[in-house]
Amino acid sequence: MEEKIKAGLEIHQQLDTNKLFCNCPAILRNDAPSIQVKRKLHAVAGETGEVDVAAKHEAARDKEFAYQGYDTTCLVELDEEPPHLINEEALEIALHVALLLNCEILPITQIMRKTVIDGSNTSGFQRTVLIARNGYIETEQGKIRIENVSLEEDAARIIGKENGQTLYRLDRLGIPLIEIGTAPDIKNPEQCKEVALYIGEILRSCKVKRGIGTIRQDINVSIEYHPRIEIKGFQDVKMFVPTILKEIERQKQNLTSKNKLVGEVRNALPDGTTEFLRPMPGASRMYPETDLPLLIISRDIINEAKNSLPKLRQDIKEELKRKGLSEDQARLLLKKNLLWEFEAFLKTMNEPRFIYKVLIELPKEIQSKEKKDLDSILTIDILDSIVHLVKKGTIMKENVKHIMEEVAKGKSLDELTSLKQLETSDVETEIAKIIKEKPGLSHAAYMGLVMQKFKGKIPGKDAADILNKLLNKS
Repeated sequence: MEEKIKAGLEIHQQLDTNKLFCNCPAILRNDAPSIQVKRKLHAVAGETGEVDVAAKHEAARDKEFAYQGYDTTCLVELDEEPPHLINEEALEIALHVALLLNCEILPITQIMRKTVIDGSNTSGFQRTVLIARNGYIETEQGKIRIENVSLEEDAARIIGKENGQTLYRLDRLGIPLIEIGTAPDIKNPEQCKEVALYIGEILRSCKVKRGIGTIRQDINVSIEYHPRIEIKGFQDVKMFVPTILKEIERQKQNLTSKNKLVGEVRNALPDGTTEFLRPMPGASRMYPETDLPLLIISRDIINEAKNSLPKLRQDIKEELKRKGLSEDQARLLLKKNLLWEFEAFLKTMNEPRFIYKVLIELPKEIQSKEKKDLDSILTIDILDSIVHLVKKGTIMKENVKHIMEEVAKGKSLDELTSLKQLETSDVETEIAKIIKEKPGLSHAAYMGLVMQKFKGKIPGKDAADILNKLLNKS
């Protein structure tokens, strides 16, 4: 018999904007830092007047922390200057996500401080603000309520330990995070995975960062009579089911023991097991941010977010398939974030499969042949110029790969397409010679030989016209 569980998800996703409460760029750096400061952090009472148990746990360790910064680090990140007003672009993205999750937007909300003294924030707290609540998504096994959608600061990233100190880097601190929390409506591990994948699809439809470390997922889970356990550290959705199943078994064993059971935060390990991280935090770690005013989300702001609401990726895939792309082609186009370029190129030349070939297939073939990165050579501007030249008839479609290969070797597009034109009589003579030497080929085969012969020295349309005339005579 399947064990009855109660579970909910918390998903944290970095947004692709500048930082949340300053104008610093949200980029991670690998060069040597230019500054370093040290801090000792102390727990303070929250809104209830009590010190949170998780904060007490960290404070008892009496650690000293060192923070590395760069020329892209400002006084806000060092906790030497009050925060700026909230990043408006990040707020709009959060509203997009909330609307796609069918949430109610809060017209007036209070930015809060969440006590965090594990060293991951120079101030000893994390700023967070509730944006929306009371949403829902539909799954195959029923509706899952969305309890909250919040905006908050990401933490500093830990670099390691040095001379007994924990070393953090401030480049990640303050990157906008959207936090999505579901109600404990998830009934089994498979549904948990389905919810995570669906919310992930919504997030990827919006302006969020991509790659390892940009999304973090936590699961709250308990079986009957067992306190809630929060499991942190999920990077791979495939680990949801095995980790939850092992946690269920661990909780069942706990219930047979005589030990006092309490809620706690545990860390997910690669093999699906978990380890103790810290006590479960409570509401006493939250208190209002005194350096910032109430956040007013006006009707105009909400309407603007509705008007700019992005389409879900699945809906975009279906549109691309209707335009003639395959499922795999549509998926790859979205994965490479080339939808905007694809749509822009279509305005020049409404041939979706050819545009896909120019953007993805041909550069990939040339890159594998040349064994080097072509992103800085075959730029979007170059590809756009090639599409325009094909539209004009200056370049034949069959010759696009050759043109790309020549550009990759260092030749300019102008050089390849602005060569001195040959006399028409000379061109006719050469094409007639090709037809005579290789009789009985198809039109496309002859065009390939012709374009290989002239290599951009004549416009493709002119070559095609001459070839047609000669083939009709023969």
